[in-house]
Amino acid sequence: MNETREPNTELPLTEQPNPASTELDALSPLELARLMNRQDAGVPAAVAEALPQIAQAMEIMAQALLQGHRVFYQGAGTSGRLAVLDAVELLPTFSLEPERVIPLLAGGPPAMTRSIEGAEDSQEQGRADLAAHGFQAGDVLVGLAASGRTPYVLGGLAYAREVGAASVAIVCTPNSPMAQAADLAIELLTGPEVLTGSTRLKAGTAQKMVLNMLSTGAMVRLGKVYGNRMVDVQPINSKLRDRAVRIVMESTGLEREEARRLLEEAGWAVKVAVVMGLAGVSPEEARDRLAASGGRVREALAGP
Repeated sequence: MNETREPNTELPLTEQPNPASTELDALSPLELARLMNRQDAGVPAAVAEALPQIAQAMEIMAQALLQGHRVFYQGAGTSGRLAVLDAVELLPTFSLEPERVIPLLAGGPPAMTRSIEGAEDSQEQGRADLAAHGFQAGDVLVGLAASGRTPYVLGGLAYAREVGAASVAIVCTPNSPMAQAADLAIELLTGPEVLTGSTRLKAGTAQKMVLNMLSTGAMVRLGKVYGNRMVDVQPINSKLRDRAVRIVMESTGLEREEARRLLEEAGWAVKVAVVMGLAGVSPEEARDRLAASGGRVREALAGP
């Protein structure tokens, strides 16, 4: 007979056993899939509770980037790998230079494909990794850890405070040391995992959702989107060149051949081609308008 136990409140929420999955090893594949699906269904609701903080973090990141500063992600294990995935997509999707959003993963690049669990235990390494990149006031640190108490990230948050840089913590446990160390805390209370302590599950899903929001929102604020289209996409392969043509077609109402001609005249700069098509101007004037509007297509279309 199963014994009912009170949750261990000394453990982080993400490390506590889940009462819904105490017989996990006895479930059929379909029962297991249904259980995990039911548990995952609560993740968006947990993210929704933190939307005000997510919006604040989005604006903090956007303002730093607008002012020429940088955003750093710092994490270990699953949290750090998710941050790397988010950061590397910003170049092809938004033409953002790689040095503008920098992911720092405990254990360095080898930890991306191989677990190096001990790397997260050093606060000094967290500080040193930031210092090696010249992290300073004006930059922003986004620290991620499901438990909210990873030493590597705590070291980074302490360093951010020392140099006067803004900091955000993304955690999945309430009232954590990381939340207390950061200027702004995003608490995603997804609860205990189906597999006890495996934070690559609900906690990882929630963190990925928030990273999607933060980076996409910041890029929208930077003018890298027109309507809901990625007008700063880098057409570096056939798939992305086809996407660029479709973006110009959909934004301007032009046929494919005309859209492609504009792109070729614009040197495959999608924003420039869109302004050319909608305002009926030359590539040079389109670039001038975009420069004057801070790269925002909607403002560039309003004219000088």
